[in-house]
Amino acid sequence: MAEQLQLEMGNIRISNDVVSKIAGMATLETPGIAAMSGGLSEGWAKRLSGKNVQKGVTVEVGQLEAAIDLRIIVLYETPIHEVCRMLQQNVREAVESMTGLRVVEVNVKVEGVAFKNDEIS
Repeated sequence: MAEQLQLEMGNIRISNDVVSKIAGMATLETPGIAAMSGGLSEGWAKRLSGKNVQKGVTVEVGQLEAAIDLRIIVLYETPIHEVCRMLQQNVREAVESMTGLRVVEVNVKVEGVAFKNDEIS
């Protein structure tokens, strides 16, 4: 019944930028993440902030599903595998609950480790 209502009322399309921002904000809220990495093309890691929240996030959004790739820097002495699992879960839940899209994968690439006193610019 819900599918018929959607078809009668029109289509809903959620842009890659929206999903990317949601994923970035969920990353901000995950303990153990020091920063998101802008990758080699950016040259430097970018500190997590509202302004840079989409750095290090790549998404592919279809009509019903989304795939997300994250590039991160973790805090030193945090269990990387646990932080990454928690990150995957947080991102999946945030995107699915806010968009209704089914997240088929959340790939995480750890590109560095930072000390708590490190200045990441």
